Amino acid sequence: MEIINGGICAAKGFTAGGIHCGIRKNKTKRDLALIFSETKASAAAVYTTNLVKGAPLAVTKAHLMNGVAQAVICNSGNANTCNANGIEVAQEMAKVTADALGIDEDDVVVASTGVIGLPLDITPIKNSIGELKAALGNNSNEAAEGIMTTDTVQKEIAVSFEIDGVTCKIGGIAKGSGMIHPNMATMLVFITTDTAISPEMLQKALSQDIQNTFNMVSVDGDTSTNDMVTVLANGMAGNKEITAEGEAFDVFMKALNTVTVHLCRMIAGDGEGATKLLECKVTGAKDEAVAKTVAKSVICSSLTKAAMFGADANWGRVLCAIGYSGADVDVTKVDVSFTSAKGTIPVCKDGSGIEFSEEIAKEILLEKEITINVELNSGEGASTAWGCDLTYEYVKINGDYRT
Repeated sequence: MEIINGGICAAKGFTAGGIHCGIRKNKTKRDLALIFSETKASAAAVYTTNLVKGAPLAVTKAHLMNGVAQAVICNSGNANTCNANGIEVAQEMAKVTADALGIDEDDVVVASTGVIGLPLDITPIKNSIGELKAALGNNSNEAAEGIMTTDTVQKEIAVSFEIDGVTCKIGGIAKGSGMIHPNMATMLVFITTDTAISPEMLQKALSQDIQNTFNMVSVDGDTSTNDMVTVLANGMAGNKEITAEGEAFDVFMKALNTVTVHLCRMIAGDGEGATKLLECKVTGAKDEAVAKTVAKSVICSSLTKAAMFGADANWGRVLCAIGYSGADVDVTKVDVSFTSAKGTIPVCKDGSGIEFSEEIAKEILLEKEITINVELNSGEGASTAWGCDLTYEYVKINGDYRT
């Protein structure tokens, strides 16, 4: 397996583009993105667990009932959520896209991201669909920009791999910076692959993968209304179609996981106002469920996140988060250490503090990527979660996000 360039355009038969159509006031920022497959593709998706869901999710879910799609249209700047005519607007987005591309309306995935409760005017999208179609090409980066809201960096990756001697490619783009919390796919993610795989097996692969990737990311504890991860697989690589579990499915799962983990880390590291990527690795748990619960609890702890911002080795906050997690843990067996590019420092043994150099600890915690290691010494279960530090800037960004 090899990381390659191209993002969502790395796989055969996929093009993408992004433009500014007028939804966002800032004309220098793209606010509309399109992904297109030359042929119909197997399609799978997972959606937010929030009871309040954006209208595009309802339309997309209906369109993907047959497990097939050919295009993705996504706008930023407006979530099209909690609007009386939201469904109508989302359906119209699909229709104008389908008409422009000459495909079936039901084969269009629709997504929106931005402010909740603000009516979305279809006019800018309708008037710019021709320009958007013309922008299609090897432009994964433009599409990645078009779906950004408070993101500060574009998020994309692609990898190549082999199935039965046939080279396949898979790539993805994502947006996610705020309202990020592990309840399904806490962001918008679009993944494309030229692997031949049935819709049923593609859905199985995605549903399994998110349990250890997107469900293990948290920035601020808020589960968004518009979260969705979609995968399109057009089969143009020419491998024998994957229709059941086995070696080929395992290889595909590994490739998918490589893409999703990379995007998870990028999303967590680009959390609103964040200065550091935090990773919590839990080992020695009674089982995987316990490990996941502990990892999530630590990564979601506001006090731990604040301590990491201040490069303060306040390991007591980690123990506190473990203690209230609800997981079956013997706190008298817990070991904690912090790791970064500057090294590793143990700070807690058997649930109690140990002597350590505050100066060295601070040097380790001043790095951009910090790993919080939690050893529970009670079994073989393990899990990893990703998040970021909590800074003054987070409040500043969200204090006037709408106005």
